[in-house]
Amino acid sequence: MANPARTMPATVENTKTIWQVIFASAMGTMIEWYDFYIFGSLAAIISTKFFPSGDPVAAFLATLATFGAGFAARPFGALVFGRIGDMVGRKYAFLVTLLIMGGATTLIGLLPTYDSIGIVAPIILFTIRILQGLALGGEYGGAAVYVAEHSPHNKRGYYTSYIQTTATLGLFISLAVIVGVRLSMPKEAFNEWGWRIPFLLSIFLVAISVYIRTKMSESPLFSKLKAEGKTSKSPIKDSFGTKAQLKTVLVVLFGAAAGQAVVWYTGQFYALFFLQNVLKVEFVTANVVVSVALLLGLPLFIFFGALSDKIGRKKIMMAGNLLGALAIYPTYMGLSYFAGPITPAVTDAAGKVVTPAIAASANPVMLTLLVFSLLIWVGMVYGPIAAFLVEAFPAQIRYTSVSLPYHVANGYFGGFLPLIATSVVAATGNIYAGLWWPIGIALMTFVVGTLFLKDTNLNLTEAEMHPARNETEAAQAG
Repeated sequence: MANPARTMPATVENTKTIWQVIFASAMGTMIEWYDFYIFGSLAAIISTKFFPSGDPVAAFLATLATFGAGFAARPFGALVFGRIGDMVGRKYAFLVTLLIMGGATTLIGLLPTYDSIGIVAPIILFTIRILQGLALGGEYGGAAVYVAEHSPHNKRGYYTSYIQTTATLGLFISLAVIVGVRLSMPKEAFNEWGWRIPFLLSIFLVAISVYIRTKMSESPLFSKLKAEGKTSKSPIKDSFGTKAQLKTVLVVLFGAAAGQAVVWYTGQFYALFFLQNVLKVEFVTANVVVSVALLLGLPLFIFFGALSDKIGRKKIMMAGNLLGALAIYPTYMGLSYFAGPITPAVTDAAGKVVTPAIAASANPVMLTLLVFSLLIWVGMVYGPIAAFLVEAFPAQIRYTSVSLPYHVANGYFGGFLPLIATSVVAATGNIYAGLWWPIGIALMTFVVGTLFLKDTNLNLTEAEMHPARNETEAAQAG
């Protein structure tokens, strides 16, 4: 008689387990994104606190560069924690990253300003951002791999798409917390000390998530590999040491991850920068516009992730890159139109700004709809990509191999987008000139991906198609 453990399909108990896995993984990942993006959401204020006040444009660019430093560190975190995840375990690696991220974010909330400690302030801030980048570099890959390795193959896109919502959800919560704190006190108090509260709240969110994650078990597929002595002894070498593996990483980087990164950041984060700093939409209005658009767009990640299980990951991601590249420029022109004319700043006799420049007649409804339209392309490129990345690499080196191309793309192509775009705008005087960076990268990814990318969900091993079976076998082996 056949062993029931080796033949029965997923049970109600297994379904319950996968939702517990998703909740625990997504909760921690969302908090890490929250921590990471508070900095960018408050960039305009941070630039006045930790950098010299003589040149506001230079201070803001320095803030964006510091923000970008966290992105630059992400690939290194991917290597460090990817190696740990492939050798020691998925759970341990992204538990450590959560603690590092939470501690670093809390420190920003306690950091003295430039007026108090001078040049030491931006140096410490830069160091903290590096720590945050290292932590995030190890977090996302672990969460995506962990959920994927608990998921049945025919629903892997659907289940991992919940991890894909966490970046947008973390950004949404950061904006919601910032707006809530801002509205709870006078503007002067928020600018003076209230901006620290969203950073300090991180310690409580992290404590909750750490408690949840300590209750998690290891990935069933990794447990099986470890029990059989098949884990990689050198994940970095095994991931990038052969011509075939290196080719796979490069195709994934330029044919999927790079375009996803710029479409994501142009559709969400740069949209906020553009509204606030270029179009001069009032602080609360701009944050509410983007927050509502993000909330409306969240179901799109799950929709496209689930759709990729049925029709394949590649065609959805390639369509998202092409349509996103075509839509970005006219959509931003629409944002400019509905933001309306800018009322010039009013200064006193000494040249000090009394009333800042502001878009006094902005249409928040149309601005929200336009940002939401960008979320459609974001959902197409981002919803299926976790499942795609996990399936592109063998389980023994998956944490390392998934993390590096993802974080190189999001750290460099996407993370530096606000700095690159803002610098190009400042240099040319054309408020749309910075958009050619994401448009060009998205088109490159469409071409490379169309020519060289293969649909990963069509080529899975028997072991990876049945994670519930692996769980039973790992338990028996233990």
